[in-house]
Amino acid sequence: MTHPFEIELETTLPASPEQVWEAIATGPGLDSWFMGRNELDPREGGTAGMEIGGHRTEAVVTAHEPGKRLATRTATAEDGRFMAFEYLVEGRDGGSTVLRVVHSGLLGDDWQDEYDALRRGWPFHLHTLREYLTHFPGRTGTPVFAAAPGGGRPDPEVRSLLADALSLPLPVTVGARTHAEPAGLPALDGEVVWADDERFELRTADGLLTFHHGAGTALMFHHLFGPGTDGAEAAWQRWLAGLLA
Repeated sequence: MTHPFEIELETTLPASPEQVWEAIATGPGLDSWFMGRNELDPREGGTAGMEIGGHRTEAVVTAHEPGKRLATRTATAEDGRFMAFEYLVEGRDGGSTVLRVVHSGLLGDDWQDEYDALRRGWPFHLHTLREYLTHFPGRTGTPVFAAAPGGGRPDPEVRSLLADALSLPLPVTVGARTHAEPAGLPALDGEVVWADDERFELRTADGLLTFHHGAGTALMFHHLFGPGTDGAEAAWQRWLAGLLA
């Protein structure tokens, strides 16, 4: 049995409509703040693709009005499930832009848990978009994804391991500073810019680094803006797997 849902959010961003459009309606723009590696054919009927950890999902571009509106929709699965996304861009005085996001569709039998995860995730994603447009305007991020099982540890213990390895005090709070030297990775100097029960995000001089934990698993979604990012994803995967081994 399917269940309809709709999540609608609006945020004012410190960027021009052109900058916001570039961030939401191009593959490199999405790579700089959203999940996974993204491709987008900029036309109605084009394909929007996202790959995370070797798993690729695709949607069809159902509306494409440059600088104003973008909408996509996945195919309807055999059980009736689908997801649709709509982004509406409106410029405001002072060089800011209002972005409205509508995420809707049909979810399956476990719809409540999935809906709750989506509802909790969107404010974080829009926060990351704001961080990108504020601190890394005009730059393109390299997305980094890594995942590792927690070895049967409860989620609070996984969070504690992550925080300790990054020289962060518990509880992890916004504004906390860190200097860490993760094994096999460049030294990390940054500030916590987001913290909730499932994830925390660090901003450094050349990246936005997110550490997510849930169901006994740790995930990382990073966006790196500095030079020398070749091999970064493999290096972070080795670090995370070693930490939770």
